[in-house]
Formats: sequence, C-alpha cells, structure tokens
Amino acid sequence: IDTFCGISLQNGAVPGEQGKQEKSVKRGNWGNQIEFVLTSVGYAVGLGNVWRFPYLCYRNGGGAFMFPYFIMLVFCGIPLFFMELSFGQFASQGCLGVWRVSPMFKGVGYGMMVVSTYIGIYYNVVICIAFYYFFVSMTRVLPWTYCSNPWNTPDCVGVLDGNLSSRVALNITQLLNTTQKRTSPSEEYWRRYVLNLSDDIGNLGEVRLPLLGCLGVSWVVVFLCLIKGVKSSGKVVYFTATFPYVVLTILFVRGITLEGAVTGIMYYLTPQWDKILNAKVWGDAASQIFYSLGCAWGGLITMASYNKFNNNCYRDSIIISITNCATSVYAGFVIFSILGFMANHLGVDVSKVADHGPGLAFVAYPEALTLLPISPLWSILFFFMLILLGLGTQFCLLETLVTAIVDEVGNEWIIRKKTFVTLGVAVAGFLLGVPLTTQAGIYWLLLMDNYAASFSIVVISCIMCVAIMYIYGHRNYFKDIEMMLGFPPPLFFQICWRFISPAIIFFILVFTVIQYRPISYNEYVYPTWAISIGFLMALSSVICIPIYAIYKVCRSEGDTLLERLKNATKASKDWGPALPEHRSGRYAPAFSPSTESHLEVQPLQPEKGQSEAAAASPMQGSNGSAHSQDSRL
Repeated sequence: IDTFCGISLQNGAVPGEQGKQEKSVKRGNWGNQIEFVLTSVGYAVGLGNVWRFPYLCYRNGGGAFMFPYFIMLVFCGIPLFFMELSFGQFASQGCLGVWRVSPMFKGVGYGMMVVSTYIGIYYNVVICIAFYYFFVSMTRVLPWTYCSNPWNTPDCVGVLDGNLSSRVALNITQLLNTTQKRTSPSEEYWRRYVLNLSDDIGNLGEVRLPLLGCLGVSWVVVFLCLIKGVKSSGKVVYFTATFPYVVLTILFVRGITLEGAVTGIMYYLTPQWDKILNAKVWGDAASQIFYSLGCAWGGLITMASYNKFNNNCYRDSIIISITNCATSVYAGFVIFSILGFMANHLGVDVSKVADHGPGLAFVAYPEALTLLPISPLWSILFFFMLILLGLGTQFCLLETLVTAIVDEVGNEWIIRKKTFVTLGVAVAGFLLGVPLTTQAGIYWLLLMDNYAASFSIVVISCIMCVAIMYIYGHRNYFKDIEMMLGFPPPLFFQICWRFISPAIIFFILVFTVIQYRPISYNEYVYPTWAISIGFLMALSSVICIPIYAIYKVCRSEGDTLLERLKNATKASKDWGPALPEHRSGRYAPAFSPSTESHLEVQPLQPEKGQSEAAAASPMQGSNGSAHSQDSRL
C-alpha cells in the first residue's frame, strides 16, 4: 500500500535524503498522500457525476457516447489534470502564486478565483437544499408521497394515489395529448412548498427561512472542516470521499433487484452508433470531461500545492481522472435502474421520467423512492450522498480562495490568522448566497450555473496552456517536471499539452458558442436583462486576464513596448521550488557552479541575496540523485 500511495521514502525522495525536512512549515502539507488523492477525488466527483452524466449518456446514444467520452478523457482530461497538478506542486503556490512563471498572465489566477467564488456561492445553496430534503426525510411517510397536502393542486396525480381507474385515466390523458399535464406530488412539493417559486426572476419575494437555516448549516459544516486548512479537511475526506461509494452501492443493489430496472439500464446503455457521427455528441463528451474534472477552477493547483515536492502527481492524475469517470458511469446504473422501475410502475416510456440537474435530484428520483418499501431510509441515504458529494467539491472551492489570499499577502501574520480568513470567506459566501434562498432563488442559481462557469473556464484553460507551453516554454516546463519527479513527462503528454489539448479546448469553445441557446427553466424563459447579467458574470472572470496583462506591461521596465512585453512575460526571480533544498540546477543560487551546467534557453536567475546556508545544504538534481553543493564548490 505504501508503494501504491507514494508514502514510502518521503513520497519519491531519494533514500539518502530522508532526514531532510521537506515540509513547508508555513503553509503545511497533507498528512499523507492518501489525503491528497481522496480530497482530489472528492473535488472532481461532484453532483454533476450523478445528475448530469447519466442523462447526457442516455440522450447522446447510450453506450455509443462512452466512446467519445473516453477519447476526450485520454486526450484532454488526463493531460490537463496532470498539467494543473504538476504546476501547483512544483511551485507550492495557489492559483495566484504559480503565475510567477509568467507574471503577465497572473490575471488567469484572478479569473480562477472569480470562477471559484461564483461556483462556491451557488454550490452551497444546492447542498443546503439537499440538507433540507435530508432532514424532512426523517419521517414515517415522505411529504411528497401523496397529493393530499395543502400545497397540492387538482392537477396532482401521485403514483400511489387513488386506484387503478385514476391511472387508466392518466394514460388516456397522455394518449389524447390534451393540454392538461400531470404533475407529480414531488414536483409540486419542490415548486410550491420548498421553493414557493415566484413567477419571475426579478420577483424575489420572501426568503425561505428553512432553506436559509440549512444554508447556515452548510457553511458551518464547511468552515469547521477547513478550520485548520488541509490538516483538518485531509482527515474529513476519509469519510466524505469514500462513503458516497457505499451509498451508491447500496442504492445500486436495491435498484437492480426491482422490476423494470433492466429496461432503465438498457435505455442508459444501448448504443445508437448513428449518433457517433454527430458533432453535438463529441461536444457534449468534451464539455462533460472538462467540467467534471474541475479544470481551470484553481482547485487542482491549490490542492497539489500542499503536496511534497517529489510526490508522483503523474500517477495521481491518472488514478483520480479514471476514478471520476468510472463514478459517473456507475452512477448511471444507480439512477436508471430506479427510473426504469418507476416507468414500469407508471406504464410509460423511460424517456418520460428521465431528467437531469435539480429536476432529477429533487423531483424525479425522490418520486421514484416513494415506490420502495421503507422509502424514508432510501431517501435519507440518497440525500446524504448528495450532501457528501457536494461538500467534497465545496471544501476545495473555499480552500482555493483562502489559499490564494494567504499566499498573495504572504506575511507571517496572515499565515497565523488563516482561520480568520477562512471564517471571513465563509461568512461572505453565506451572505452572498442569501438571495438564492428567496422565492426566485432557483432562477438565479441556474443563471449562475449556466453562465458564471461555462465558456469562461474554457477560455481560462486555453490561455493557461498557451502561457505555460509557448510563453514560459515547453522545454523549460518539461525540465521542471523532470527535476520534480525524476523523469520527464511521457511523450504522449508532451504532444497533448502542446497541440492536442489546446485544440480540443478550442473545439469546446467553438461548440459552446454554436450550441448556445438562451436559458430557460421549464416553461419560464429568462428576460433579456437577466441573460445580460449572466454574460457579465461570465466576462467578469475572463476580463481579469487582459486587465492585469495591461497593468503588468505598464509597470514593467523597458524603453519600448516589446521590451516591456518581454520583461512582463519573463519568469520572476522567485519562480521555482519553494524550499531551498529543492532549488537545484538552474534554480540554484547564482554563485553555484551547477547553475552554469544547467542553463536553459530561457535561464532564470534566482535572487543573488539567498543565504549561503541554502547553497551548502544537500541538493537534489534533476535526475533524482543527491549531492552536496559544498563538495562541488
């Protein structure tokens, strides 16, 4: 197990160097590598794996969708994941500090922070709704089982209501395709009781106090788990990252034993090979991989920055990426086995009950659970799983913001007061989330979900690839990875980083623009002013990049614009490994002979004022062998 998790020999360090203190005392490190892997799995595996992927797979050709999905995973997902992990781990900095590699592009880091802020605000509101359903499930009869409640309308027809004649009448109504539409008790509970939905996004109405209370609970839980940074969250993920798989397995076993489950699973998996030639299928596959892994949110860079310098992040990136995608496929069996059972019970096609997003989590699936014996137990398990899946992502979103702030200020005082920074960010997140608990809150939540983190993170990721591979230089970056891991990145990853992944990202961007449709929620169409706010949210993260670039060029030295550009894009003097014992080769102090022997096309001269003690300490060369600098002197 030690070998597999990379814990032995100081996570890849040379045996002779075991006595060396590798931890960054100021920032802290993961307790061990399992904590990092579990946290990253919890970050990547989120609500989208359960409520988006199964529906996408069913809509885009079932089993045929798996082919473009795994192609995109291999050529875009894993390479980008490895790039972000290695980027953060090499510099031991958050999403702002890493841009010492090319200071003009620090706006990319600010863009990541803006994206994480938006997602962190609305993601915790989804978690708070899951908390609410979790609490109300602790009853003998689920409140959305029958149509006999004060909030129900005459259109409500429950799957357990009435006798056979009502179901026959329901089928006749569907056959005649009349204007009257069946509404389920779970849908009316969701719209008319939980949300008490208003008629327009501008009509906020009142704050839903039960949701506000649950939002407070969500933020308190997140804060307490991050109260000591990665030291505390690293222990929590042992439960939050693993228990969802226990719940998924329980629901899977229960689902496949139900009548009609096979029909649902066949809908999910049956290949429709004609759809594989459809560009939309490939676009959906690429987008799902990209968004599901959490690339360009800043979280991967932040989590990797707490790794030990020689940790094998190449292995980690493959393990985490494949685990994330396998979870998505597994969740599809869980969802569609239950939906198949419900369709069989109603005597309708599976497509009539299939849904995605909040509609699946809070309407379709809860209604299906009412058909099971001991339905409150299955409901409690399902919503507890949603809470844990959400919290795993939320931990990293909050830690991304806190780490960026603390690393940027960087003095001893703020490092000691990091808990108060975490508290401040949590309180701000709670206050900004309050409007999303109003009667129009779901409109705003979906607006943020569709615009705040859509094409903007595609642009951010594309610019990050270009900045690292072409501005900093691919040869420099490959040397950095060889120095850190003891081997250069495999040729496949080198080609992907330089050519294939940026091309796929550009394809996703073009696809997103071509496929754009104005947002709507059921029958409600968003007004133009609301869509304009959505575009402003999307632009607010991207606009950071040119604004900061202009600012940096203006502040750089040089007589001509070209000189200023060169100085603004050149790696800063403090770029490189954070700890002195790892600053070997071209990062060694300038007076060391080893510097001359490792000069690159784009040499980096660390500050000449570094202590001689650091130069005299044992260094680790790019080939992983230990040597003493004073013996070389």
